[in-house]
Amino acid sequence: MRFLTRSLLGLFLLAVTIALLAVAWVTLKSAIDIRNAEGGASRPAEERVFTARVMTLQPVRIAPEMTAFGEVRSRRQLELRAAAAGRIVELAPEFADGTAVEAGQLLIRIDPADAQSALDLARTDMREAEAEARDAARALELARDDLAAAEAQEALRAQALERQRGIAGRGLGVAADLEAAELAMSNAVQATLSRRQALAEAEARVNRAATARERVTLNLADAERRLAETELRAGFSGVLSGVAAVAGGLVAMNEKLGDLIDPEALEVSFRLSNAQFARLIDGDGALLPQPVTAALDVFGDELVAEGNLARVDAAVGEGLSGRLIFANLGQARGFRPGDFVTLTIIEPALDGVALLPAQAVGADGTLLALGPDERLEAVPVAVLRRQGDDVIVRVGALAGREIVVERTTLLGAGIRVRPIRGDQAAIRGGSGEEDLVDLTPERRAALIAFVEESGAMGDDAKASVIARLRDDRVPAEMVARIEARMGG
Repeated sequence: MRFLTRSLLGLFLLAVTIALLAVAWVTLKSAIDIRNAEGGASRPAEERVFTARVMTLQPVRIAPEMTAFGEVRSRRQLELRAAAAGRIVELAPEFADGTAVEAGQLLIRIDPADAQSALDLARTDMREAEAEARDAARALELARDDLAAAEAQEALRAQALERQRGIAGRGLGVAADLEAAELAMSNAVQATLSRRQALAEAEARVNRAATARERVTLNLADAERRLAETELRAGFSGVLSGVAAVAGGLVAMNEKLGDLIDPEALEVSFRLSNAQFARLIDGDGALLPQPVTAALDVFGDELVAEGNLARVDAAVGEGLSGRLIFANLGQARGFRPGDFVTLTIIEPALDGVALLPAQAVGADGTLLALGPDERLEAVPVAVLRRQGDDVIVRVGALAGREIVVERTTLLGAGIRVRPIRGDQAAIRGGSGEEDLVDLTPERRAALIAFVEESGAMGDDAKASVIARLRDDRVPAEMVARIEARMGG
């Protein structure tokens, strides 16, 4: 039985082997026949032609745009500090964060009792000084009149003495009369000297009275100033911030009670590299007043303000580089000091340049230009600026030539292409329209409620965003940003 089984297995394997050999022979013979068979003429290989979008380079005048980031600040900011120590007896209802006040408006009054008493004493001293000055002036007039009378008396005595001497010289008078005249003359001289001394004392009294009056005037002015310092008034029209005062509270000398900020006098500070700064100065090194646009992102919407470059900081600063630039802002609706904004600075215009997509320029700084027989040529180009997804290049000798605006790895020098021509806007593609979405009433109400309760936005910004949210269709980017902050 075992012998029969083994015999049948061997016959089966032999049959399978013969079958495989037959299949192999047939396959080999078919391959040989196909190789040796006479066929038709071979088809030549065709050159592969790629499609490429092209545009014609034309030199134009372009003002490059520089992007920077800065912080909004106010050019007019005043620290409200107490000039006198004491208790606050009056506090203006408008003295609160975010409240607008007018120039000269009373904000805080500190207890003026001591200052008022000092002022009353100074006024009393002033009246005494004025009275003393008047008395001194009258005494001076009397002293002058007294001196004039003494001098007249002296002149009479001198005449009498001369007359007696003349009589005595003729031998008619007696010695006693001459001696009496001389004695009278001596008394008159002595009286004149006394009156002159009195006049000098009267003049000195007038000087002392004037000095005393000046001293009292200074004391009075000081007392008036101290009384005025018990009132804190707004130095200019602005908005209050960081207030720290309550009615009845005690304040110390020079204690800070808040800040007064002028929201209409805004500027933005930002830092540029040395290379960027060099593009914004003239031949004398002065900063050019180039236009500036500041944009503040508010939940997908933007607040925009126009301005111009104003000045550059005098020093670089320790551990810093580049230049700190300041730009004035015009009508900055919704902006507040401390906002972080995106700046677009218009540089001086360049002539003979063209604006291209960044992908048109290769890593080696070349463009693919359309040559004879629609084959591509690699031509060098000078890249002057890079701004976003675009580059500004110097046209030069490439004026009028067609270049590839969408460069890919399949395109290179010597490649034949099928050009697709059209204006640059069509080549770049995109309609520039916002993606709009429809909102359910519940979703719209939730978004509006979140914006209304947000403390990081100003009233103007809230009103702008809410107005957009109430439209039939709302920008998708705005919705996404708001919901990201909501955590939804």
